[in-house]
Amino acid sequence: MNTSTHPLITFIGGGNMASAIIGGLVRQGHPTARLQVVEPCDEQRTRLGQQFPGMAVLTSADAGLDPSDLVVWAVKPQTFREAATAASAFVGGALHLSVAAGITSESIAAWLGTQRIVRAMPNTPALVGLGMTGLMARAAVTEADRALVEAVVRTTGELVWVNVESDLDAVTALSGSGPAYVFYFLEAMRDAGARMGLSPEVAQQLAIGTFIGAATLAQRSSDPLQTLRERVTSKGGTTYAALTSMEASGMKAKFEEALFAAQKRAAELGAEFGR
Repeated sequence: MNTSTHPLITFIGGGNMASAIIGGLVRQGHPTARLQVVEPCDEQRTRLGQQFPGMAVLTSADAGLDPSDLVVWAVKPQTFREAATAASAFVGGALHLSVAAGITSESIAAWLGTQRIVRAMPNTPALVGLGMTGLMARAAVTEADRALVEAVVRTTGELVWVNVESDLDAVTALSGSGPAYVFYFLEAMRDAGARMGLSPEVAQQLAIGTFIGAATLAQRSSDPLQTLRERVTSKGGTTYAALTSMEASGMKAKFEEALFAAQKRAAELGAEFGR
């Protein structure tokens, strides 16, 4: 692409998620001269400057910001309002993409004085280009705006759009928090393997490889998940014994209950920090 066609993208907050998106953009050929980051932490600013030479790294959002085509809000929910209030005078004309959990687009619109807002719920596999992001746009967001957001988000993995904003709380519960559930089960598989006599290293390798393989098979297969599961499960066999034990302990119901707890907390964050 011609570098003159690259939008100027500003990141408010330079943590892991911002770094993942910046890294994806740079890998796709987006020039660092068309990126700028506002990050108050000295150590993080230094790291970003070293990692992405040529990118402007600023301590605060002020008149020093170049006019932005897109502003990515990668701040913690509890600091969003303060950051938005400080920056609103300098970024009002831009399209805004928020990756902050829970904070509603209504709150963001009130703080920034614009309706051109897209909310996103990414997850940490974006750090390795395998993220899954849920997106929701307010009515004022144009098709061109959506296309720009998609181009940015796709540098970190896959995406889905939802039409109802409250659905993002469910997205948060499933995919936003989801990597932690996977790591939790991987830990359990590693520890069980070690107790069975395998070295922790071998047990972990087996567990991770199994998750990767099963997820890839599910992604590539047109068969329902239930069918894929049943193909591994012979009645009276080892898999049957394991799944029967899980069902007897109520594991599925408890796991679903945990996801609903995450969904509830996502809604609470918006109410708590979106005033």
